[in-house]
Amino acid sequence: MNFIRKRLQYYIGHYSLYGRAIGKWLLLAVVIGVLSGLLGSAFHIGVEKATAFRLSHPWILYALPGVGLLIVAIYKLFHTEGQGTNDVISEVQSGEGLALRLLPSVFFATILTHLAGGSAGREGAALQMGGSLGYTVGRWGHLDDRDMRTATMAGMAAFFAALFGTPLAATVFAMGVISVGLMYYAAFIPCLVASLTAYGVSLLLGVEPTRFVTVFPAVSLPMMLRVAVLSALCAFVSILFCSVLHHTEACMEKYLKNPWLRILAGGAVLVGLSLVFSSGRYNGAGMNVITAAVQEGQALPWDFLLKILFTGITLAAGFKGGEVVPSFFVGATFGCVVGPLLGIPAGFASALGLVAVFCAVVNCPVASIFLAVELFGADGLLFYALACGLAYVLSGYGGLYSSQRILYDKLKAQFIDVRTNAHHEGEETEAARKYR
Repeated sequence: MNFIRKRLQYYIGHYSLYGRAIGKWLLLAVVIGVLSGLLGSAFHIGVEKATAFRLSHPWILYALPGVGLLIVAIYKLFHTEGQGTNDVISEVQSGEGLALRLLPSVFFATILTHLAGGSAGREGAALQMGGSLGYTVGRWGHLDDRDMRTATMAGMAAFFAALFGTPLAATVFAMGVISVGLMYYAAFIPCLVASLTAYGVSLLLGVEPTRFVTVFPAVSLPMMLRVAVLSALCAFVSILFCSVLHHTEACMEKYLKNPWLRILAGGAVLVGLSLVFSSGRYNGAGMNVITAAVQEGQALPWDFLLKILFTGITLAAGFKGGEVVPSFFVGATFGCVVGPLLGIPAGFASALGLVAVFCAVVNCPVASIFLAVELFGADGLLFYALACGLAYVLSGYGGLYSSQRILYDKLKAQFIDVRTNAHHEGEETEAARKYR
């Protein structure tokens, strides 16, 4: 009887520990999800309203330089100059902390960027606002350092899900984007619950999830080979995309150190480029162009190149927004144009290009596969997997986020632990050298 009593005490204590942990995270995840759903929906509606106003009032483009000055002023007002997605990733990696004042800075600056015609997306803002919100809720809950990092990831996932309507992809993306080759599985339930909650709130508030209709061919060896070729080409496009963004930012910061002058000059250049090339085609997120490429198989041969140029100048100048939707644009239009040359239907190739370029620039193959399923349906699952796998490997060790760490080599099971974009420069941590 004494043995049975001890075993019962052990199991009761053991499972009560699990119960308290799960209960804590369910409560915090729901709070993070509700707040992210509300703010994410407001942000989505704000961006949509700003875009609609720009499309109906084309003259607002000429205000882009002046709007840029307002954006710089907002960041100085909230003391958030220089902060961005890399800071959110660094918080999860090393617990550096995030200020809640980053949220209003990103919120208003991104809407202003879309209002005046800057070429940017929404998800960078989502990761920053969601991470800041999750971190703040974690502080309210008096979480320890490790749990604060989980709360930050839950906020990132929830805000992403509220904006795009892809809760599963948002969950896996938040877990996998921090350190390539390693996932924080302890964060799965908090991130998933927060994502589902935020997604539900956004639906209640009338935010339509992002979905595309496309037709996928039957799986066959010839088609898989064609998809493999397209995926390899998308990997090279992703390298070009990231290189242009990083080099444009470095050049503008080197030659225009003053943020006021930098954003003023960048805004003026964007106005000129818009008048010459686009008539609004490359301003804003460009979701209408993405939809036309995926669902109608329509894109211009130079769309992906000009979108890279516009996005590089927009973000380097200091305008705010994300790089992921522009990567959707680049991948979708590139696939739409090149796919038919390889014998792949344009709409199908556009969908594959979108997910392959996205995967390559964020180094998240599993999250990219889930994203493809939620955006396009599960019929093309094998094609998505092939496209993401090849794009991930062939894109090398670059990426959008320089604070992202690549823990394991992409070609063999070898611990390397380098920052994205620094592998070829010889960076390697002491831990990686000891592991060797």
